[in-house]
Amino acid sequence: MKARIHPTPRLRGAAAAVTAVSAAVALAACGPKAADGSGGGDAPRIAVLLPDNTTARWETQDRPLLEKRIKELCADCVIEHVNARGEVAVQQAQMDSMITKGVDAIVLVAVDARSLGATVAQAQRAGIPVIAYDRLAHGPISGYVSFDGVEVGRLQGRALLRAMGDKVPGGQIVMMNGDPSDPNAVSFKEGALSVLRGKVRIGKSYDTAQWRPEAANTNMAAALSSLGADAVDGVYAANDGLAAGSVSALKANKVAPLPPVTGQDAELGAVRRIVGGDQYMTVLKQFEPEASAGGTMAVAAARGERLTETATGEVRASDGHSVPAVLLTPVPVTVDNIKETVVKGGVHTIGQICVPDLRAACERAGLT
Repeated sequence: MKARIHPTPRLRGAAAAVTAVSAAVALAACGPKAADGSGGGDAPRIAVLLPDNTTARWETQDRPLLEKRIKELCADCVIEHVNARGEVAVQQAQMDSMITKGVDAIVLVAVDARSLGATVAQAQRAGIPVIAYDRLAHGPISGYVSFDGVEVGRLQGRALLRAMGDKVPGGQIVMMNGDPSDPNAVSFKEGALSVLRGKVRIGKSYDTAQWRPEAANTNMAAALSSLGADAVDGVYAANDGLAAGSVSALKANKVAPLPPVTGQDAELGAVRRIVGGDQYMTVLKQFEPEASAGGTMAVAAARGERLTETATGEVRASDGHSVPAVLLTPVPVTVDNIKETVVKGGVHTIGQICVPDLRAACERAGLT
């Protein structure tokens, strides 16, 4: 069984967290370390290692926002970005390359948190701090930035029960969980089960390697074949990609009306599915505060600053030591609050959401 890591934040508010982190690094930037890294050909180098290109957020949201924040705090910082395309061996080689280059800090979104532990330890021996971003990598990481994963699962579970209505208790669901090598997926599942156990029957439960939507599609088709197309009252999908694969399989098997389906990440396609009635909810994890905190912590680490001065909480790492952390608060999104959350937060505009086929649905949802 994979060991569970329980965050113990001292402060969870997203705005307060980012404000505190930004203020601390702004002060740090005035010190001698900032001066050392600002000229003379000795600009700090920060590596950003992303896990895959199947989850839209990494390249379209996190990467540009991380780079923007790093440049705001350190105009001459050199950013080296690579994507592992879902391959553990590729990411290990990328880590080795960054260590050989002697970068000053690494922001790591691990493909497989456990498998990267030895390489994280290698970076520490080389004097390179590793900031675990979004996923808590194993090994001696120096800092961590993410959301409360257990709470994400609770939000999804509560929303699913609400949507199932009078089919609770006793209704049957399919669980489409994330990649078990991702500690976040373990936390999401834990949080969801803490809400769903005893309230619904779990007809089928799948762990989805590399979060692949096509695997969710295949698994949902198998679940419908086994349980019966009319026997699924709800679908717990751990993120929007898995929701998309599940919805596609439900439609291909002529399930109507569709059962409520959860999600996460507030991807544009998911928000459109929510407006159109194909997906019940998603979870908004504001990318900008997370990336702002991650970029801030990376610059502080590259300059040799103490990360306890930039963090707002802490987590227990895989080796048992406490790690400075910024933990942000997730927000549930349904058709009733898209404007107040996704639109107002600048994630997607009404114009992006309300394509011609959804104009009538958008009007009903007040998205005008």
